Amino acid sequence: MIKFFLLIPFIILSFVAIAQQKFTVSGTISDAATNEALIGANMVEVSTYKGTVANNYGFYSLTLPAGKVKITYSFVGYLTQYREMDLTRDQKIDVFLTAKNELEEIKVVAAKNDEQLTSTQISRFDMPIEKIKSLPAFLGEADVLKSLQLLPGVKSGSEGSTGLYVRGGAPDQNLLLLDGVPVYNASHLFGFFSVFNPDALKSVSFYKGGFPARFGGRLSSVVDVRMNEGNEKEYHGNISVGLISAKLHLEGPIDKGRTSFSVSARRTYLDQLTKPLLKPFIVSYRNDFC
Repeated sequence: MIKFFLLIPFIILSFVAIAQQKFTVSGTISDAATNEALIGANMVEVSTYKGTVANNYGFYSLTLPAGKVKITYSFVGYLTQYREMDLTRDQKIDVFLTAKNELEEIKVVAAKNDEQLTSTQISRFDMPIEKIKSLPAFLGEADVLKSLQLLPGVKSGSEGSTGLYVRGGAPDQNLLLLDGVPVYNASHLFGFFSVFNPDALKSVSFYKGGFPARFGGRLSSVVDVRMNEGNEKEYHGNISVGLISAKLHLEGPIDKGRTSFSVSARRTYLDQLTKPLLKPFIVSYRNDFC
């Protein structure tokens, strides 16, 4: 009996020694399909939250206490693997992870626009009338010149004005043509709106450089505006009412298939809206003048 009690301390010390014993788990983590090393792959023991990452060669090494352990191997874009074992000696475990969430091949196909490449005319841009009408406009008034201000190489100068500053030039260095006729004053209402009514136009061609010889000499740009010639087959038109003006456009055949007409009108009622506000000043001015 005395011998048994004498053995108890040795038994306890042996259990403590076994409990404090540690072993190392090491190996490599690779791609299962290509066998490429997964740099930075994670290896974590679940119960103790101890872990490590694979080095530049996919090698990992972690020392853990002896006993049952559960280890997870993971990497971004790969399926996680779990390993359970009774750790009683050093272990060498090579792990091969399988990729997941692979996207299928996506093909983006677009038609190449060779118009600017095959044309001999440089620095020319044709602005569609439908696009001019669809762009956001000041006070709801679609404007040709303000639409051209949105193009590369063009600036508007002061806010809200219709002046074109093309590649550093001044507004008076631009040539504005309406069916081949020069327009010298192309703005209304102190420069806030141009004289061109989009409903009556057929095309707008804008030249920022390399002008054809038929335009003569200009320093900045040429705006070639063409009017609508009218419909030779049927009658139609449109009426639009905005915040400061109303517009009317009518077209149709005079002699079907041979001649046609196109009539466009625009009237602002801003003067009627401001007349009551300006009336006291006008009366005062007349009294002072008389």
